[in-house]
Amino acid sequence: MSTAGKYDEALTLFFDEAREMVQQIEEALLSLEQEPGNTEIINALFRAAHTIKGSAGIFSLDRVVLFTHQVESVLERVRRNELNIDGKLSELLFKSCDMMAALLAEAEQPIHPPEALAQLDRDAAGLAGQLAAYLGLMPGAAALAESTALVTEADLTEHHWHISLRFGKDAFRNGFDPLAVIQYLKTLGSIVALATIDNGVPEWALFDPESCHLGFELSLRSGASRADIDGAFEFVHDDCVVRIIAPGCSMPDFVALIQALPEERRLGDILVDCGAVTRQALDEALLRQEYGLTAPLGEILIAQQQVAPEVVDAALCRQSKSRDARSDDARFVRVPADKLDELINLVGELVICGSSASLQALNLNDTDLISTTQQMSGLVEEIRNGALSLRMVQIGETFARYRRVVRDVSGELGKQVQLEIDGAETELDKSVVEKIGDPLMHLVRNALDHGIELPQVRLAAGKPAAGTIRLSAQHESGNILIRVSDDGRGLDGEKLLAKALQSGLVVPGQVLTEADKLNLIFAPGLSTAETVTNLSGRGVGMDVVRKNIEALRGSISLHSVIGEGTLIEIRLPLTLAIIDGFLVRIGDSSFVIPLNAVVECIDADESRLHLHHGAAGRIELRGGVLPFLDLRAVFSIAGTRSAKRSIVVVQSESGRSGLLVDHLLGEYQTVIKPLGKLFQNLRGISGSTVLGSGEVALILDVGAMVKLAAVKKNEEVVVK
Repeated sequence: MSTAGKYDEALTLFFDEAREMVQQIEEALLSLEQEPGNTEIINALFRAAHTIKGSAGIFSLDRVVLFTHQVESVLERVRRNELNIDGKLSELLFKSCDMMAALLAEAEQPIHPPEALAQLDRDAAGLAGQLAAYLGLMPGAAALAESTALVTEADLTEHHWHISLRFGKDAFRNGFDPLAVIQYLKTLGSIVALATIDNGVPEWALFDPESCHLGFELSLRSGASRADIDGAFEFVHDDCVVRIIAPGCSMPDFVALIQALPEERRLGDILVDCGAVTRQALDEALLRQEYGLTAPLGEILIAQQQVAPEVVDAALCRQSKSRDARSDDARFVRVPADKLDELINLVGELVICGSSASLQALNLNDTDLISTTQQMSGLVEEIRNGALSLRMVQIGETFARYRRVVRDVSGELGKQVQLEIDGAETELDKSVVEKIGDPLMHLVRNALDHGIELPQVRLAAGKPAAGTIRLSAQHESGNILIRVSDDGRGLDGEKLLAKALQSGLVVPGQVLTEADKLNLIFAPGLSTAETVTNLSGRGVGMDVVRKNIEALRGSISLHSVIGEGTLIEIRLPLTLAIIDGFLVRIGDSSFVIPLNAVVECIDADESRLHLHHGAAGRIELRGGVLPFLDLRAVFSIAGTRSAKRSIVVVQSESGRSGLLVDHLLGEYQTVIKPLGKLFQNLRGISGSTVLGSGEVALILDVGAMVKLAAVKKNEEVVVK
């Protein structure tokens, strides 16, 4: 790959990681509202901002660097307990997080026209000015800093400073010379000891002469202040990690330094590098260990009173964590999503070829070949499942983004709302996750606007002032079940019916069940909002949500109780690529029924079939009545029907029904092929597949079929 190609690849990777870091900042800010003062969250917040700034500097993304530097500076003061993140600062940091995302987006795809870019710069400058207001010294801090400097100058002359220094890989590329830093330190005093850390140097075959892999542990005898020493690294802060321990340091300082060391080191090296023990003392301890003393090295050093037990424990703990972290890192490989998509497509073609081979083996009636193709089919199925699992992601990442939505929208509406998340670890196909985001967003915003009441209204109704929206996910019968619920006012079926009558969606005198009334919310153009707001009230939304869910071969149902709340359930397939199907035949046409919807297959006794006008009918089954559809009539398939037909009993959220077919061909691994634009609105068909013979088979939409079977007996059911 050319140098330009490597740069472009690195830049793409930077933008991916930077977006993840911005998301981490937002999640950390949300967590801090629940756990104010949590040190780990604050440190994570600072590290994310620092990483974005440093990485953006490598690619000369000046807008990102300058703005993020202001954010980082404020967070540094928070980390030093000089600032508390109150409501005002929290809101400013949220806006700054959004601005960082906008600046990254502009750097990735420059904004046009110039006026838009100028507006972005003005907005960034405005936020930067607000951040700058937090960067002045706290009252009394100036005097404290001055007195500290005086003490340092007067009392710490000729004492030793310990400096731990690690340069980043791109230090050379950015024009920095590590030795120049060492030479500058000599102007501040004398370097008593210097150890070069080269653990990061890769094997010769992987060595890149343009990359820096060096670090230093050094002892500096100097009367300079901490500010002077820290100033030596002013221009390389983005390309190195510096830790400075002042003269007369305490044991906790060394323990903290050990825990911060980046490399996986042997115990002795860690102790020497951090200055906790001299190299001479370590060599003596190693000799004693080599010549008969079987005690661990740490115990020998403690017995010689060369190092405190707490420091040894910290070194051992750091050593163990380094190994565990490296082991965990080795378990994961970052793979571009398009490569996974290509793999899934190839596996799909492999499934089709495998089916073709199996069919030819059966036609040849070759026992050995049939046995081989059966083994191959089993292996292909394992490869299919393994490939699909690679593209599975946890839905929790999608759920988490709504925490910010709930926070912002509830504040805008003057409501108090908590978001609860269950089943965040539930996995489903990445392609499904990407397409479910917008429908879920609409449902959450609807719950905020229509569902949850104002605090005073809730208190008057005997409810807590704060409402709750709950997002949950779980696997169920080969699908994923997502629930969006709230404890708000609920939906009024009579009000929906009145709106539907007013809009002409329901004919006067038409009798509807309570469930039918609630489902009117999915009708196009129907809205229960009294006023039009920036959130809702235009009658556009729930019908689109339903269409988007059904486009994913899913279904949506609604349950609501006035005064108690609303529950919306969404069922989706785990993947949109390959499914287990049940193959049937009507005349010369083949159809696939999703296997997870098949309940049973029964013989169709013609004498028991009560076929009404059109394709719908009823059959008595174990003391009950089962509606069914004659697929030959539904799809207008010509030709002579089979003398002995069968009924496939299928189940969906709408109920249970039967599908009358000529032949049952058994289970079939189905590679889903999307329908062209001309056929996308076909009723009852969700996709197509290619059989081993090369024939195209249509995949049935079971939900639509069940609804067709439930129509009135006097209505004709025809797919158009």
